[in-house]
Amino acid sequence: MSETNAPVSEARRRRQRRKRRRMLRRVLTLLLLAAALAVVLFFKQKPGTAEGGPKVLQNVSMPEWVDVQIIPVNGSGRRGVPLEDITAIVVHYVGNPGTSAQQNHDYFAQETTNVSSHFLVGLQGEILQCVPLNEKSSATNDRNRDTISIEVCHPDESGVFNRESYDALVKLTAWLCDLCGFDSHNVIRHYDVTGKVCPKQFVEDENAWTQFLADVDAALTK
Repeated sequence: MSETNAPVSEARRRRQRRKRRRMLRRVLTLLLLAAALAVVLFFKQKPGTAEGGPKVLQNVSMPEWVDVQIIPVNGSGRRGVPLEDITAIVVHYVGNPGTSAQQNHDYFAQETTNVSSHFLVGLQGEILQCVPLNEKSSATNDRNRDTISIEVCHPDESGVFNRESYDALVKLTAWLCDLCGFDSHNVIRHYDVTGKVCPKQFVEDENAWTQFLADVDAALTK
């Protein structure tokens, strides 16, 4: 190679290196943008929080089909502690075959009881409210802080809800979803929090749970 050609070849190599660096920066930029977009889309699909948080639950007028029977503050079952947030509605079953909503309500109301739920759904489709919507219940372990709880009565040990209870549960859950700006993605089971087989029917029969969520979505008005 002649001395006159050496500087030309070196200059060409420098240009090529600069070109490769520019291309690499563009590729990295595109990858970072794609990753950021994926994160945004992922969190957009996650169950949301009610707009306004627990404040949306203050001074709510109950529908006429809800029998409001708020239990007294006893420091354990009903603690009188405000919700920290509202992100989900949790479905339970009472675990006491054949008992009525009123019987379970009266159990919650005892001074020595350390459990409660916001709502009870009875065997005749009756719905009782036990705890104010903007307060924590004592039903869902560490998710008491950000959920509304519904306990459902069942006629026997199978845990399967009868038609009256099931229809009332769909109606109540859809109403709560409408109130909070939720859909069925914000409806969970006690099982999803702790692994407890509760509600039994919806844990042992995934198809029944999937159908329930579809029925809730179909009943939404918003």
